[in-house]
Amino acid sequence: MDKSDSDCPYPGCFFCLMRDVNPSKRRPSIAKFFKDLPGEDDDGQVIPISGLWNSAMAQPSNAEFVDLGVFECMAALIWKGLTNRRWLAHDQNIFIPYYAAHIIGSYTMVVEDFAERAVSAGVIPALLELLRGRMTWVEQRVAVRALGHLASYDVTFPYIAAYGEILDLSMQLSVDAPEIVYTHFLQFVDKRLAYHCDLLTRGVGGLEVESRNAEAWASQLQCWSLQLINCFAFKDEFLSTICQPEYLIKLSGTWGGLANENSPAGVGLIRTLCHRRLGKQAVAECDAVIETLCNVSRSSDDWQHMAVDCLVWLIQDVDSRSKVLDKALLALIDLAELPTIGEYKRLGNLLVQNLVFKNEVDLSKKFQPRTRSLIKQLEAFHDRVRMEKNLPKEDVQIRLAAALVSKLEGNAYFSAGDIQGAATKYTEALALCPIKAKKERVTLHSNRAQCQLLLQNPEAAISDTTRALCIHNPVNRHGKSLWRRSQAYDCLGLAKESLLDAILFVNESFGESEGKGNSKVPRYVDQLIKKQMQAIWLFNEAAAKHGGVQCEGGEREGGGDIGSSSEVEDDLSAPEGQEESEWETASESEDCAAESCCSSQAEERQDHRRREWKNFR
Repeated sequence: MDKSDSDCPYPGCFFCLMRDVNPSKRRPSIAKFFKDLPGEDDDGQVIPISGLWNSAMAQPSNAEFVDLGVFECMAALIWKGLTNRRWLAHDQNIFIPYYAAHIIGSYTMVVEDFAERAVSAGVIPALLELLRGRMTWVEQRVAVRALGHLASYDVTFPYIAAYGEILDLSMQLSVDAPEIVYTHFLQFVDKRLAYHCDLLTRGVGGLEVESRNAEAWASQLQCWSLQLINCFAFKDEFLSTICQPEYLIKLSGTWGGLANENSPAGVGLIRTLCHRRLGKQAVAECDAVIETLCNVSRSSDDWQHMAVDCLVWLIQDVDSRSKVLDKALLALIDLAELPTIGEYKRLGNLLVQNLVFKNEVDLSKKFQPRTRSLIKQLEAFHDRVRMEKNLPKEDVQIRLAAALVSKLEGNAYFSAGDIQGAATKYTEALALCPIKAKKERVTLHSNRAQCQLLLQNPEAAISDTTRALCIHNPVNRHGKSLWRRSQAYDCLGLAKESLLDAILFVNESFGESEGKGNSKVPRYVDQLIKKQMQAIWLFNEAAAKHGGVQCEGGEREGGGDIGSSSEVEDDLSAPEGQEESEWETASESEDCAAESCCSSQAEERQDHRRREWKNFR
């Protein structure tokens, strides 16, 4: 770069050009800079590129650099890094292809016109080479992000679709991303590429930050691949490729995780597939996907509404209804009293319309006895709601008093150790309790769920706790029901669902919003959260396949690897002076007992699920 007499030793640099307040001088100079940069071999080229990256991230809608040739420049720099290894190894040029792809992705994120101009500038072939793995997983991550943005516009999607390999590569990455990042970075601490470490930490933090951010980036690589596939899923001609049963099963297990909670991950793509007729058919045929949707719909997952959407669309479709209703109806009925979820208000009314009042076909003949019974229960509940609207207040009070008597009898049975008797009495109380007495019904469902846990019936406990959470005010915020459902999911080996409920339980019961910021989380809650954090570690599968993390001082196994530990305090004790609701009888020690009853069953099921996943892969 040319030197001149100025405060800056390199007045021809990008930053000096940007300081020129005269657009008629600044713009031609920047255009020349973009045109000349790929052909230069000066030191310090990464500095203006990183500055461009910051500008693109901060102002993705600013057209100045797009007008002046930033896309052509970035594409040329990627090609230079791919074809000129000597240049790539010089100075800090190893960072440039990463930043170049990131800049393309940022400027095509929100403005359709920018995406068109990027395609015209020839960025797709360069990004495709990075997607193929010509460099490393770090460049794959930003390449799939940029391609996903380009594919999201109708006007540029055909240019992406013209490269059939992009869909295949994205599907492979959506499955293999954790294993790629684990084997190419996380596993061998002493062999980690220095520039990967620098990108992950930005110079702040050490080994733990590297490892934690590597997990977040691996999840992003997976989720951004799914975002790209999602663009293809809106087109019928690609559904046969996406809707392969083996891929759908793997897809149902992908999750953005706590580090990437803004991504709907697998359930988001499944929702798109359920928009299409061919997609509905494929999803309905896959029992594992339906099971996942049922679990997500009855959990504290931020994407619960997407799972509900999928199940509702499937039962509304004549062709898929008979295939999924036996598996999905209970989950939907458990959610029937939700005031609103996603686009639905009063989900129960929708279910009644689709399952009870369809006069053209006798639906009950198509399904299992359990499903027919559930449909009758749904109809009876609907009739009961209408009947109670016309009841005199005195009758409502009588029914409430009778329910209270049965509830107190259930409490007595529970205290005496007759858990089955207590559950029966709580069932009687629910049959008597007026529908509008929601506070009392929350307690009855939650107490019966505690009984089901102690009777080692976690599926029934999930049903009861979900119903309690649906009618609680505010929705999904009843602490004891969250904790009991977390335990029930733990019994079934469903770590993600258990963890999300446990975290929300902690937030609700001990968080600042409840005025209990000084309360300590009980040790048994802390232990469950740590257990599930290890169980959901993104790299568990890869670690089991390839061995634990290798570092100075030996191997560290599985979910206990660097960066995977829980952030909950380590030395915690149960809070003192915590008040019990007059309607609640199950104590914390009884919750612990339920957890103990289910622990061996949970370990067996969890091991079985892991074996199934390994065999499938």
